[in-house]
Formats: sequence, C-alpha cells, structure tokens
Amino acid sequence: MTGGSRADRDATTVEIGYALVSAGFLGAVVFGAIAGPAAVWNLPHRVTAALLLTGAVVAGLLAVVRVVHVLRTYERGRRERDRTGGTDTAAP
Repeated sequence: MTGGSRADRDATTVEIGYALVSAGFLGAVVFGAIAGPAAVWNLPHRVTAALLLTGAVVAGLLAVVRVVHVLRTYERGRRERDRTGGTDTAAP
C-alpha cells in the first residue's frame, strides 16, 4: 500500500496489530495443546523434548499462516472497496 489517507494507514496499522495478536494467541494455544502433556506428566526426556520441539514448530508455522491469511483477506477487501468505490458496511 502506498500513500493513502490517514484513515487508510490507521486501518492498515490496526489490521497488522490484529493479525499479530491473533497469531500470538493461536500459537500459544497450539503450543500448549501439543507441549502441555510434557508439563503435566512425567515423560521420558526424549518425549518431552520432542513434544516441546513439535509444539514450537507447529505453533510458529500456524502463527505465520494466520498473519498471512488475515493480511491477505484485508488486502483483498481493501482492493474490492477501492474498485467499487464503496465501504465495507452494509447499506440499511
């Protein structure tokens, strides 16, 4: 996005923030779901290490996918609004 009004830049900043926060939340939940058993049960060291590594990798990948998805969806909607000259609110 180049230039644009102050409102457009603010909307983009908010969308980036939302993408990062929702990705962080998703990553934390996924990591907890995968690596959680290592904290609850007394598992062998190799299993604990595998769960922690798997949880970190999957959580990181899903967080990146979430950021890309949110920002691509936002950009697609912005382009559609620019093309049609409308807003994203429904008419009464």
